[in-house]
Amino acid sequence: MKAIFLDCNQQLEPVWTRVLRPDDPAISLNLKPFTREDLPRLLAGYDICLDDHSYMPTEFVSKCNGLRHIVFLGTGAASYMNIAELKALGITVHTIKGYGDTAVAEHSIALMMACARDVARMDREVRSCTWEPAEGVQLLGKTLGLIGLGGIGAEVARIAKGMGMNVIAYNRTKRADAPVPLVDIDTLLAKSDVVSLHLTLGDETRNFLNAARIAKLKPGVILINTARGALVDEAALIAALTRGHIRHAGLDVFHAEPLKPDHPLARMDNVTLTAHAAFRTLEASETLLRRAIDIVKKIVAA
Repeated sequence: MKAIFLDCNQQLEPVWTRVLRPDDPAISLNLKPFTREDLPRLLAGYDICLDDHSYMPTEFVSKCNGLRHIVFLGTGAASYMNIAELKALGITVHTIKGYGDTAVAEHSIALMMACARDVARMDREVRSCTWEPAEGVQLLGKTLGLIGLGGIGAEVARIAKGMGMNVIAYNRTKRADAPVPLVDIDTLLAKSDVVSLHLTLGDETRNFLNAARIAKLKPGVILINTARGALVDEAALIAALTRGHIRHAGLDVFHAEPLKPDHPLARMDNVTLTAHAAFRTLEASETLLRRAIDIVKKIVAA
């Protein structure tokens, strides 16, 4: 079976070289940019495709006649392809969990601090010769509400408790071993000074933070999203930021990526943006790519 890493890049190529072993199956690397329309040409003759966050619309993947497996480098494949439609075409989508829990958790904390102290805005202003010290929010003693208490959420809880924050969480399933108190979603929204999203995206969680729930957030809350953009009603988020109900949002993920420079979120001073990079550390990337190769290895050996 032939395999290709569809969207390798200059950043990932040296990491790929480090984790590759002599007994691994041959996997071609594509380092050139491409469009969705190019997918049938790029994937011609390949049974397995490794995908690092490239959109794979069914209308184009359906023309890749030999493709049988997509190994998505992460957990959020549903944001980039229709898994059910691909399954109907005989294509299995594999995802990789747990490779970067600490990396994403640390990025969530970094965004939280940046929002609390208005770091990004002051950085922009100082660079443009404007010196206006901003009054921030002290996080010690504040309540952090985690929406989702899986591996990443639990790691955020560990770090935040070490910072002296009070941490509560909402989880869609009961957890007897929860490291922090579990509350219902309405209680979390009402009590939290900071809310951080850590849900997986699916039909039941899409727009989980809708307009009604955003209205229940504590006034002046800081909102962090390093999970998936589609978990939040974007129009309701922008409206809440505009009127100041949400003091500041730290966003690493968006409904459409990359975020366009004329997007409303890109023009708001009370939004701190990063480029879907929460999981991007050398340590996490090495683990991720090694696990991807191991999946290919099992597919080839089956």
